[in-house]
Parts: sequence; structure tokens; C-alpha cells
Amino acid sequence: MRRIEGIPEERGQAITVELDGDPVPAFDGEPVALSLLAAGEKVFARSIKYHRPRGPYCFAAACSHCLMRVDGVPNIYTCRTPARAGMRLERQNAYPSVKVDVFQSIDWLFPRGLDHHAMFAGVPVAEKVMAKVARHLAGLGLLPESPAPERMPCQTLRVKVAIAGGGASGLLAAHRLHQRAVPFLLFERDPFLGGRLLTAPDAARPPALPAGELPQDQVRLRSPVIGLYDDEDGWFFAVVSAADPGPRLLKVYADRFLVAVGGHPPTLPFEDNELPGVFSGRAASLMLRRHGLLVAQEPALVGRGPELYALARLFEQHGAKVAAVVDVGGEPREGAVAGTDLKAHGRTWASALSFARRGARRKKVDCDGILVSVPCSPSFELARQAGARVSWSPPHQTFVVEADQDGRTHAPFLHVAGELTGHRSPEESARSGERAADAIASGDPRP
Repeated sequence: MRRIEGIPEERGQAITVELDGDPVPAFDGEPVALSLLAAGEKVFARSIKYHRPRGPYCFAAACSHCLMRVDGVPNIYTCRTPARAGMRLERQNAYPSVKVDVFQSIDWLFPRGLDHHAMFAGVPVAEKVMAKVARHLAGLGLLPESPAPERMPCQTLRVKVAIAGGGASGLLAAHRLHQRAVPFLLFERDPFLGGRLLTAPDAARPPALPAGELPQDQVRLRSPVIGLYDDEDGWFFAVVSAADPGPRLLKVYADRFLVAVGGHPPTLPFEDNELPGVFSGRAASLMLRRHGLLVAQEPALVGRGPELYALARLFEQHGAKVAAVVDVGGEPREGAVAGTDLKAHGRTWASALSFARRGARRKKVDCDGILVSVPCSPSFELARQAGARVSWSPPHQTFVVEADQDGRTHAPFLHVAGELTGHRSPEESARSGERAADAIASGDPRP
């Protein structure tokens, strides 16, 4: 694991954060989970039930493997938290420490699994004691060390078009609406626009981004959309804006909504796939392309689809020696092998991968990390809240939002773009955003 010189072009100031009382070097503004990885920290937490080691996987706040106590507040996603000087980080859910946790013996004592719901069920006294013990073992962190700050008042906004997501599709949709003089507000949870155009392994580089051409007052960064609801005044986005000194809730009413929030990286079901050192392919690509951290020097790549091979090329371009590329889709190319029945090996970090091969003996390869690259699972929740239809797509092997080629959904006021309708390349996502914006600007609500 090493940092790449020259990526990013400008890093923040060198600072120090504190992990369990020890100083750790970091750069101001980068995800603090990345700072810890770059400093050689492997185990971030312990699993709730069996206290197995956990480390970051998705870098998208879609799993719970990187949760820590940050400045006295428990259960913070360190993959989404910018590092700042003097930040206090504490590992959770372990005794006496995450590195040496006595409760990991549960996994050894109950090798076939522990069902605390059935243990001592119906036995007087023992049943209540077991329930209390289980609650203590399964807790996530302690209460905050100080009361929460006073909430800022909710702010209500009204606009012609509200856009959730400033990635490839949302950004290009906003740019097209701006060209056509259609008022809009764009909300993006990250501190930057562009999404996969900047971070995906299969994105063209350097991308021609129109972010600088958008009016600054129509773009809200660090502002995730957490819901799409309706009341007596109509439909609105519920947005948590971090642009103010403290988080503020926004109610954003609009005539039309465009949901372009992409998807979250799934994993593959294989033995010990939760080990630290197992990362989603998009997380590994984000860390490399956005922050200049090569998370593995000799990674093993597993998955299916074009991003798997683009990720292998990206790592090789930056000096990594790929230990193996295992295509679980059964159609290997570019030196990959077909494999099934995967297993990760290692105690506190993935150090090897084994897999079965058709007509051959099982193979085991040494590595210093495992990257899982499979098509993302669409984040369809916002669209579903507004009445869009969601159905299983056999070609994509996941649930997708039903929409026409211009992003129109079953809800007449709602359009979608990007990967909500299935896997697309970054460039294809950008084009879908432009088509959705044109449909919105035309005022044609036909589904």
C-alpha cells in the first residue's frame, strides 16, 4: 500500500489525527479512513455478533465496516468523514482493544454459529440473563460524550427542477438544463462533482467536466438527499445540508425531480469476504484516482463485467503486479481465469485467495488485497418513494427502476438517469443525464 506522487494534483496540508491516543499522519480533507489505511492501520472495528475484524470495504457509507467514534460521537462513517487536524478517533465494539479482543473467542466457542434467540429459550432466569448478555455483546458504541448541538431550523426552497446526485448523469443533466435556461438545484453528497467521471476505472481521462460552468448558487455539495416525500404543499426532497456551520434540513419543493444517485457496490458471497483487505473495486479505484492511494501492490481481482478488467489495467498502469483476475461470470478474457467457490485467507488482512477451476485442481494465490468488482446495485430507494416501479432485470442480475430511454418513470413528475436503470459506463451515464434533462425541459410528462 503506497501513496502515488502527483495524485491528486493538490493535496491538503499535512496534519495529524489521533487514533486511540496515538498520532497518525494524514492530509487535510481526505477521507480519514484512507488516512488510516495509508498509515498501515488494518483493523477498524469488530463485527457485532462474532467480533471478527473489520476494515473499510465500500467507501460509500453502504456498509458498516469503517464505523468509529469520532470526536466523542459514535458510529461515524470514517470513509465519508474529512480528516482535520486534531481529530480524535476511537475504535468500538471490542475489549480491551480492537487488535486484541477477548470476545472474538465467541467465534471459536461456537464454530457452527451462535443463535442467541434460541439459547436458553424458555428457561426461567437464564433466558433473561442471556438476552441481556447478547444485547451488551451486540452493541455498537457508547453514547456521545456530550449532548447534541441545537438543531438549525428547517429551510424551505422551491425550484423548477431538483436533482439528486452530481455524478456523471446528474452533472450533465444540470449542465443541459443550464444551457436551456431551466432553473434547477443540484444536491450532491460528496464535496466534488463528477462522480464516476473522476473515479471509475473505466472512465475516460482527463474528463471534460462542465462543473465550472454551473452557477454556484444552484449547486449544493455535501448535501445528501435522504428522502422524497409529499405533503399538502406537494412533493419535496428532504436534504441534509452540511454547507452551513451545522447540519441543516432542507425541504426542496419542485415541479420535476431527477434522481441520479447511481448505485452502491455489492459484494460477492464467498468465505471470509468480510476480512480487512477486501475492497470493492470502485472503492479501490476511488482511492487511487481521487486520492492517490494504491491500496494493494499485488492484488487479486474477482468479479465480472468490463469494470473488472478496467480495474486490472488501472492498477497495472500505476505499478501494481496483479496476482490474479478471477472472472466469476464464466467468460474470462485478457489473461483472466474462470473461477468459482472463492475463499479469502488471512487473520486480520486478506493475504491469499483460493478458488475452484473447472476441470482442474483448486488454486491458491498469494496477494496483499482482494478487489471485488461487480456491477453496482442501483440505489432505487428515492425513486421508489415517489411511486416509480422497480423490477428484477435478468440481464443486469439486480433490481432496477423502470423507465424509458429518456428517464421517464411511472411517476409523471419523476425522471431517473445513470445506473438506476442498470449498469452503464460513465460516458453512457452522462448521455442518459442529458436525455433526461431534454425530456424535462420539453415539458412532456408522458411515461
